[in-house]
Amino acid sequence: MSKRKAKTTPQVRCAIYTRKSSEEGLQQEFNSLDAQREAAEAYVASQKSEGWTILSERYDDGGFTGGNIERPALRKLVGDIEAGKIDTVVVYKVDRLSRSLMDFARLMETFEKHNVSFVSVTQHFNTTHSMGRLTLNILLSFAQFEREIIGERIRDKIAASRQRGRWTGGVPILGYDVDRSGGSPRLVVNPAEATKVRRIFESYLEQRSLLAVVHSLNEWGWRTKAWTAKNGNRKGGREYDKGSLYGVLTNVLYAGRVRHKEKVYDGVHEAIVDPAVFDQVQQSMQRNGKHIGPDTRNRHGALLRGLLFCKACGRAMTHTFTTKGKKRYRYYTCTNVIKRGCKRCSTPSLPSEEIERVVVEQLAGIGRDPTLIDETVKAMQSQSKDQIKSMCSEQKILKRSLSHIARELRQLAGEKTEVAMKRSASLLEQQTDAETRVAVIEQQLTRAQSTTIDKKEVTDALADFDQIWEALMSKERVRLIHLLVSRVEFDGADASVEIAFHPTGIQSLGHEPLSDETARPMDPNEKVTKEVAA
Repeated sequence: MSKRKAKTTPQVRCAIYTRKSSEEGLQQEFNSLDAQREAAEAYVASQKSEGWTILSERYDDGGFTGGNIERPALRKLVGDIEAGKIDTVVVYKVDRLSRSLMDFARLMETFEKHNVSFVSVTQHFNTTHSMGRLTLNILLSFAQFEREIIGERIRDKIAASRQRGRWTGGVPILGYDVDRSGGSPRLVVNPAEATKVRRIFESYLEQRSLLAVVHSLNEWGWRTKAWTAKNGNRKGGREYDKGSLYGVLTNVLYAGRVRHKEKVYDGVHEAIVDPAVFDQVQQSMQRNGKHIGPDTRNRHGALLRGLLFCKACGRAMTHTFTTKGKKRYRYYTCTNVIKRGCKRCSTPSLPSEEIERVVVEQLAGIGRDPTLIDETVKAMQSQSKDQIKSMCSEQKILKRSLSHIARELRQLAGEKTEVAMKRSASLLEQQTDAETRVAVIEQQLTRAQSTTIDKKEVTDALADFDQIWEALMSKERVRLIHLLVSRVEFDGADASVEIAFHPTGIQSLGHEPLSDETARPMDPNEKVTKEVAA
């Protein structure tokens, strides 16, 4: 009598994929990924009679969005599918695999190509039939819609917060610490770092070149903001380059403002840099260009590069030249003519030597013009008042910070933990730096309030202009012109020239180092000492 062979059920190798958008709660002993896997394992166990078995390999993506497929565990899952190691992919819910209809369609193509089926534990359908695929696409469309709605709500919340002047998070910046004790993060001034930020802005106004300031900062041993990320990795703390310096000098947070897209709002946090100083730096950087200053760009000694403008159309007049044989002829040409042709502007090209000679002669004659002297003195006095106001504002911020530091030190006085001791050491360092800066500001205020600006001082400063000019090299002459002049306008209609001056430039003429011999990087403490002593 023959025996019938038992019918064998083919084995179905099941891979369980889990995902969670945020890292919150993943450190718990039993988290969301474990819960998803447990539900999937129970479902696979219910299909044991069909030959379903669970692969030991785990495909878990914790802290990854479903809006794209750039996830390590998902990439490994697809790789194993292509290698023929998987027959069925099991998920707790469709949106765990993807929230994007386009991405999901691509994954389904990969599954079908390798004869891999897809199962959702909580949403029953069969992807082998057209009705099952339709149901799947409907569910996925709602998942994508939900993701887009959440994204819109988050963006609207950020926009509303920025409009109210609130910092909504991001990479920590030099000069501020992040206080999260109140629920939402807010910026609080770090006095030690704030002093460095102000010195960086001062250095740029002195040197007018990103590269020169970068060299100074690295000579002093200063580094970018350092902080510890959530995963424990140390970030920042690198040497400055032109990119990182540009990021500091253009960050509106330092002026007590908040940016959202193209708009800027008044912030609720304390400013580190006086808004007038910040705006002055932005104007200077726009004149000099983002990456390099006038000394680096001006290889041909053009005195008025970045200063000369066409009065007819308001455009800048750029320095150019032509060469005939071995001789070079220099000109200033309206950029409107260069870009759009002579029909857009009637101002002719100007011989460089002629227009530069006119400007130099007017500078030499300032001291002989009583009207111009009177106007300049008024402007200088106004700026002196603004500087005193800025110093008083900084002094107020520092004293408030010292009060906060003292209060926190009192709270930490009785704690002996390592964290408390490190925090106390950091606070003491901030306290010392802030007290030093307060002392310097007080002396500068005393000096500024006792200094008077009169006509005789301006006249004396320009008395020897002719002799000074003759003694300077080409590069030093360019620097002197940029120190004194803010704008030169040429009117082609009557061939006239109008010059606008920097009021403080005349005052600093006798103190500004124009020679390269004095252009070495100066230690910030050394400069403060000179200012106080003066």
